[in-house]
Amino acid sequence: MRTTLTLDDDVVAALERLRKSRQVSFKDLVNETLRRGLTEMKSRPSRRERFETKPVDMGRVLVGSIDNIGEVLAVAEGEAFK
Repeated sequence: MRTTLTLDDDVVAALERLRKSRQVSFKDLVNETLRRGLTEMKSRPSRRERFETKPVDMGRVLVGSIDNIGEVLAVAEGEAFK
């Protein structure tokens, strides 16, 4: 089948670099790339390893509430922050 495709500049550049290194025709490279991409897109996504953040004891809280930004700045920077 013959069709017209409009490719982004970065895709064309990547394909051209790959074509030169593999010494194949642009058509063959585009077809192979599309086949591999379609196969990957049809397959189930691999399960990702669960990431868990480890809790760390930061010590006691120095301010009563972080909702009061003035109090937090007073503790962090001293009363001269104003």
